Amino acid sequence: MLCSMTGYGEASYQDDNLHLAIEVRSVNNRYLKVSLRAGEPYNLLEAEFEKVIRRIVRRGTIQVHLRCQRRLSPQDFQINGVALQSYIRQLRELGGALGLADPGTSLMPQVLALPGVVPEPATSSIQLDEEWPRVERVLEEALRRLQTMRQEEGRAMAQELMQMRDHIATELDRIRAQVPRVSILFRDRLYDRVRNLIGELDVRIDRSDLIKEVAIFAERSDIAEEVVRLASHLDQFQEIVNEPESAGRKLEFLTQEMFRETNTIGSKASDVEISRHVVEIKGTLEKIRELVQNLE
Repeated sequence: MLCSMTGYGEASYQDDNLHLAIEVRSVNNRYLKVSLRAGEPYNLLEAEFEKVIRRIVRRGTIQVHLRCQRRLSPQDFQINGVALQSYIRQLRELGGALGLADPGTSLMPQVLALPGVVPEPATSSIQLDEEWPRVERVLEEALRRLQTMRQEEGRAMAQELMQMRDHIATELDRIRAQVPRVSILFRDRLYDRVRNLIGELDVRIDRSDLIKEVAIFAERSDIAEEVVRLASHLDQFQEIVNEPESAGRKLEFLTQEMFRETNTIGSKASDVEISRHVVEIKGTLEKIRELVQNLE
């Protein structure tokens, strides 16, 4: 089943003390890239987030936003005594050296505002090892919803791809119908030109040798082999679209191969009618190429 690389999913968890909410967005990328936006200390879990995401998602830029609200308790408001004592001791030593009154007491409000003295209450008591199982469950639920949206979009894209594939097959059938006529006309036209040129130059050449050389050159301009290969690519394209897992990279490669065969047909076939079908096929292949770049 094809899967788009763009999508959105969200999930949340709530109990008496904690509310977690996770949003996951994905956009196109040839590879997998994970970006986490979260407050401290949850931002330290980015590596764990990526491990979970890699189990589910293979390609795309994944943007994760984690929001957390906790009910605070008296134990969450703690003063770091070691840091406070260190700052006061240093102030008293400096005050004594400068002959000042006890600055440790007079500057207490400023000391309490120094880094590390009063940690943020929302993060001081968080144990990431204990919090992670709940965060992981919320993340997995958000990813499931993301994948549901990506798969729904992938189904719509698969239908569109198959319509374009069928259009190319129709154009190719029209080219195939012209191959015998074009081969004969090209051979006869080439034979006449060579014969006229030899007549103008008054050069004699064995008729069997002339026919052999014209046939060799005409064979080099025959597009029957490219038509067969392009038809085979179209069959393979349909099989890949119907595979149980998304295969965007396979379709990208196969589209390049179909472009190659189509270009060869256009360059070898000296026929206006075939050239029109080639232009139509190339235009449709361009649309396919743009579409498969959005697939996982």
